[in-house]
Amino acid sequence: MRAIEIVRPGGPEVLEWREVPDPRPEQGQVVIDVAAAGVNRADVLQRKGFYDPPPGTPPYPGLEVSGVVAEVGAGVPGFAPGDEVCALLAGGGYAERVAVPWEQVMPVPEGVPLVDAAALPEVACTVWSNVFMLARLRKGETLLVHGGASGIGTFAVQLAKALGSRVVATAGGEAKLRRLRELGADETINYREQDFSDLVRADVILDIIGGSYLAGNLKALNTGGRLTIIALQGGAKAEIDLGVLMTKRASVHGTTLRARPVEEKGVIVRSVADNVWPLVGAGAVRPVVHARVPMSDAAEAHRLLDSGEHIGKILLVR
Repeated sequence: MRAIEIVRPGGPEVLEWREVPDPRPEQGQVVIDVAAAGVNRADVLQRKGFYDPPPGTPPYPGLEVSGVVAEVGAGVPGFAPGDEVCALLAGGGYAERVAVPWEQVMPVPEGVPLVDAAALPEVACTVWSNVFMLARLRKGETLLVHGGASGIGTFAVQLAKALGSRVVATAGGEAKLRRLRELGADETINYREQDFSDLVRADVILDIIGGSYLAGNLKALNTGGRLTIIALQGGAKAEIDLGVLMTKRASVHGTTLRARPVEEKGVIVRSVADNVWPLVGAGAVRPVVHARVPMSDAAEAHRLLDSGEHIGKILLVR
């Protein structure tokens, strides 16, 4: 088969479409003929040499795919060759085929084209596990989403709105803010011109910025608020005012998804299939796809992601 290999750490030009060995299904694994793969910030970090895949994972980037089951290993329940599926991966999605533990495989939600289903696993599992399983956002509460125009942001806005929360989202530029309002955001904030911490009080904050936003996030939390940090685009270090944290009886959580054990990912995947897929099937939440790029031209997809001009997901299509 062919896959995108990172020939050395660097810019998008280091991504090359090469012949590599075919995967074979081990005990408990499903091999998927890949129709499309989602492009994520973690792939960029891996390309630059900052985010190695977990041990035993293929070296190719790619944390989510959609496609058709080609083979199943021993001990795999519920899946058979020919099934249309999407899957959460620890890596290896930029390829014609990928082997993945069956626990991380889901059926394609009703009404979603097979290619577009590749836009769902990483964002759905990230948003559901952090905003709802961990932070326990409730109906009527306010969610603040940073990076609202990202794949995670566009999904979080829709899902929280569908489940009855008030949603505020930050983004840069009027086109992105307008699209977020179309997706259901009750309020949008241009972070380039406005200080979000003066404008909103939230019960849950989903943050991709990290260090540089910590003080503002604590200020923006309501009493009993929950801050979940899932990325560090604004740095990994910051001072925290424990007095503010204690006075507000707030909590701060930092999480990652990629390196979790298969068993933990399986719990999240099953919960997503049970609780989120029905909303996707009903049309209340939909994948937002900015561009579909040939997988062999992964470098161009990474250039687009690096530009920050996209709204929603970028997909690599076979």
